[in-house]
Amino acid sequence: MLSNEFKSLPEFLDYFKDEEICKQYLEQQRWGGNPVCPFCGHTHVYRTARGYKCANKECYKKFSITVGTVFENSKIKLRTWFAAVYLITAHKKGISSLQLSRDLGIGQKAAWFMLHRIREMLRTKAPEMLEDMVEADETYIGGKSKNKHASKRTPNSQGRSVKDKTPVFGIIERQGKVHTRVVPNTQGKTLKPIIKEMVKEGTIVITDEWLGYAGLNKHFPHEVMNHQRAEYVRNTSHTNNIEGYWSHFKRMIYGIYHQVSPKHLNRYCDESTYRYNTREIKDLDRFEHSMTQVAGRLKYNDLIGKVNG
Repeated sequence: MLSNEFKSLPEFLDYFKDEEICKQYLEQQRWGGNPVCPFCGHTHVYRTARGYKCANKECYKKFSITVGTVFENSKIKLRTWFAAVYLITAHKKGISSLQLSRDLGIGQKAAWFMLHRIREMLRTKAPEMLEDMVEADETYIGGKSKNKHASKRTPNSQGRSVKDKTPVFGIIERQGKVHTRVVPNTQGKTLKPIIKEMVKEGTIVITDEWLGYAGLNKHFPHEVMNHQRAEYVRNTSHTNNIEGYWSHFKRMIYGIYHQVSPKHLNRYCDESTYRYNTREIKDLDRFEHSMTQVAGRLKYNDLIGKVNG
């Protein structure tokens, strides 16, 4: 654990001044100071001059501190990686790859890959179910058709059409956490199973009048806000929190990243969700928490590969 309270990036980098300090810190955050073999899970591990060696005779493999993490096989120093993690988790709306490349003195392509690997860290592997009172809503991400080249416009997508946009579904708990997910459509057969998966039985669910939520009252106490009739608040029922979250999310997408492909949109959702769900803690605490989630390597070819289907 870090005892320092860093007030700036230079102070942060002054603490992580060399690779050895970074390795010691990563070992503590990853394994609690007791190395574990990433290949077989054996807890008896020898320390070597260049890293570690598994004591399990059936494995007996050598490995470094970064094997099995988002930092694996990277030529960029851990000190630079740590700075990137600190910046993306501390900036309220994220940081672009162009800005990160300038701040850290690395190439834009390398910065883009780093950011996606960090977003893999921030992805919630086992999300908690939401309870008490939740709000559910959907939004659409994508540029305006009139701003696109004629060859890339979707037919009949003028005005406020969402035909060429990507839908994202969100559920937020009052005074609690948010869960977001890129979805293929906003039909009831898509949205209602997600609500059943993520919301505890007996929880009050508040939505707008969208037909995709019809029949939800068979499973949950369901409050419907009819926005078409200018009904936005009824006692404690409203969808202001999830709509406020969407507003912040879109400012991140359009203000910082400008353009996001549907293939990678889920990772930007993970980034925004993580920052929102850790909004009550300090930047340094958020950095430390994220560094406990480094397991899982994301390869470049997998990142840029075509989506099946």
